[in-house]
Amino acid sequence: MQVASRALRSSVRPFTPASLRAPRALVVSVSASERLRLNNLSPEPGSRRDEKRKGRGHAAGQGGTCGFGNRGQKSRSGPSVRPGFEGGQTPLYRRLPKLRGIAGGMSAGVPDFVVVNLDDLEKHFAAGEAVNLEAVKEKILSVSGRDTQLPLKVLGSGALSKALTVHATAFSESAKAAIEAAGGKAEVVPTKAKWTKKSFKKLVADMAANGQDYEKEKLKKRIDNLKAKGMYTERVPKAKASMPAKRK
Repeated sequence: MQVASRALRSSVRPFTPASLRAPRALVVSVSASERLRLNNLSPEPGSRRDEKRKGRGHAAGQGGTCGFGNRGQKSRSGPSVRPGFEGGQTPLYRRLPKLRGIAGGMSAGVPDFVVVNLDDLEKHFAAGEAVNLEAVKEKILSVSGRDTQLPLKVLGSGALSKALTVHATAFSESAKAAIEAAGGKAEVVPTKAKWTKKSFKKLVADMAANGQDYEKEKLKKRIDNLKAKGMYTERVPKAKASMPAKRK
């Protein structure tokens, strides 16, 4: 028995973790007269398997039901249980707490202003210059997407030693005091009025009372904007050729 057990121990190889094993080499068999090219390369035997032909009867090799059983929702054709469904119990995405801010989809975490600080104004603007939203976008910030429609707000981080005229929608108390202490001006720019159905009807009624047509004024304003951008060319309609008189 001892001799048999010793022989058995010698035939059993010790376990080697996968991280310590030597990598398997790719075996490529090429004849002497044939060069190694892309069309000679092929996967190692046994590494690729044929795709299973599900639902093609007994000849496909998985039986009549292909391992899905005879009855029930999961045996039917089409989509099975929807993602996240846990049999009726409260699923994981409802058991976890909601996230605050932008990650949770709450509007409180979405910014309301394009923010700039006093140290940014000190670094990028010279004394006597006018600071507005367009100048801030050009010299300091790269604004894109939703933020292009936001107004400007100045905060008081840093110090300001130059006299600047700042046009912004909002100022912090420290920023306004620092701008005025440096000899500049903090001018508040009114925000764009929020569109409502009631205010729109009032606007149309006021324009009609002054003898103006809202649609015509809107079209005129659009044409003026296109002309300012050089994207509008006025076309003159061609005169129709006179038709010869019909003979009687």
